[in-house]
Amino acid sequence: MTSVIATVATALGVPDWFVRERRAGELVLETDAEALPVLADRAALGLNARLMSLFASDERNTSGCFLVHHVWSMRNLRTFLHIAAPVDPAQPTYASIAAKHPAANWFEREVMDFFGLAPGGHPNPARVALHDDWPDHAWALRKDFPDDRTVPRVSGDFHPFRPVTGEGVFQVPVGPVHAGIIEPGHFRFGVAGEPVLYLQLRLFYVHKGTEKRFERLPWRHGLFLAESISGDTSVGHALAYAHAIERLADVTVPPRAARLRVVLLELERIYNHIADIGAVATDVAFTVPASRAQALREGLVRLQDELFGTRLLRGTIALGGVTQDLLPRGCDRLRAHLHRFEQESARDLGVVGMAARASGVDADFRRDHPHDAYEDLRFEVPVEDGGDVRARLMIRAREVRQSLLILHQVLDALPDTPLLTSLPEQLPARSSALGWVEAWRGPCTHWVSTDERGELARVKVTDPSFLNWPGLVHATPGNIIPDFPVINKSFNLSYSGNDR
Repeated sequence: MTSVIATVATALGVPDWFVRERRAGELVLETDAEALPVLADRAALGLNARLMSLFASDERNTSGCFLVHHVWSMRNLRTFLHIAAPVDPAQPTYASIAAKHPAANWFEREVMDFFGLAPGGHPNPARVALHDDWPDHAWALRKDFPDDRTVPRVSGDFHPFRPVTGEGVFQVPVGPVHAGIIEPGHFRFGVAGEPVLYLQLRLFYVHKGTEKRFERLPWRHGLFLAESISGDTSVGHALAYAHAIERLADVTVPPRAARLRVVLLELERIYNHIADIGAVATDVAFTVPASRAQALREGLVRLQDELFGTRLLRGTIALGGVTQDLLPRGCDRLRAHLHRFEQESARDLGVVGMAARASGVDADFRRDHPHDAYEDLRFEVPVEDGGDVRARLMIRAREVRQSLLILHQVLDALPDTPLLTSLPEQLPARSSALGWVEAWRGPCTHWVSTDERGELARVKVTDPSFLNWPGLVHATPGNIIPDFPVINKSFNLSYSGNDR
């Protein structure tokens, strides 16, 4: 690790002793708020790092200030870099990095919405999470904001969408209420005839105050809240939270539990990818493969119900391991289903074949930051460079095949060990840890910090959809409005995971 610290310090232009190892695979650098843009540039250029999360925490009770946190993935070093900078409550502003690093755009605006910390130099410092009827100076994630406070609604200016300009150019509003059971979100198209000139989003209609809710929960109960953040990513979010708690407690899950976690995560990946392939086919009126995909997905979730007692795998992850075993008969049933699945779906998947990997970005936490048993498994990370609907469809098909390969390896070598390891009665006080998972949509991270009693002080949840919604905005212009449903479905981003 000494060589990794030296490499990072050299690239960032700081002395080695500025960078310290907090936990395995996690480096920490504390700096001034004014230095954030320079360090961000050096991390991105010198270390090929990617911004995974950006958030704030209220440390006024202990250090008298707020902290702004940047979390970077350095995949070449298989390490995360956590940069933290204090912000004076008397001058609640810090230097923005969004102009050069667009991934920070929504993060910094969310920090402004929930903490009242202004990102100086931000190209568009408008609200992103709070809606028009939320009053100013009501910053919900500050510690002095009671979680049971009733906030009076106010009347104010309507959300400032980009104005319409040019002859024959007009706006088409869609949502927030959509057909069927789709979650709410507002799309505002600027069009000239049918071609889309630009797209603007308005989300956070299903914001539930999840991160505030964590602060009142015992840390053992936080797992149940984590797995309900986004219904189709129950395993992903539960596992990311469990990883953070286990790293805080300095415990290692038993080998069998680590491999069963891989089984659960890959099953979640497969059934969601198959559903998305069918949904894209539906949106282009290709009903035969759509029906086939629906049948394949239904067969898989029924098998999950048979093996684990839950169709969507909720309640299977535990702190320290898993809640249920896969008995020998279950292994045989899963092998048989996988074999039949491969035979029946091979032609369909071959004909049609995630958001970043479909645009040439070779990144996957399972390989770059291995968790659970992925270090010991052989698999490829599919990458497409088209960046379009076809590329995202092909990525799903190829990832399903890799998931099947992973499952066969796990089932062939399940060690005979316990399913759980015990955790201490209390977590370390005033400590923090990052938990991460390559969920089916992409990287999912949970940053957990504790207070002086070892209870939850702050939990920052980053769902991959929060990073990918801006990508949908950039993928839409140049197409026509009738094509938007299939473009949107090819991303299939989570409203609930984004809004939390």
